[in-house]
Amino acid sequence: MELGHRPAFENTYRLEPREHERFYPSKVKSCIEEVVLRNLKDKDYDHLQAKAMAEAIADQIKMQVKALNIPSYKIVVQTVIGEITGQGVRVASKCLWDDQNDNWASFTYQNNSLFCTGIVFGVYYE
Repeated sequence: MELGHRPAFENTYRLEPREHERFYPSKVKSCIEEVVLRNLKDKDYDHLQAKAMAEAIADQIKMQVKALNIPSYKIVVQTVIGEITGQGVRVASKCLWDDQNDNWASFTYQNNSLFCTGIVFGVYYE
């Protein structure tokens, strides 16, 4: 294969995934939980490292979800890390998608110092 040449993929002409190839939120939530806990369990909030940590956690989550080998899904990961100072926070997203085939999973971790919400969207494409 030449440098810079991408392999061509042919359409399968499937309008929905096979049952064993679906995005299952329970499997994905386990990935999110494992990564978030590995990185943040018993850690204190540090505003100087929060952005880099959120990006690193998002990258790790994406790698673990991709390792599940869910074909024909675009994986999008969003993470939010914030300091707990007595406030309430709600993380929300709004999307236009196919409610039969697209799905999402999330996990929120909280300790005395910080909170982290990780959200993974699986968008089916052909």
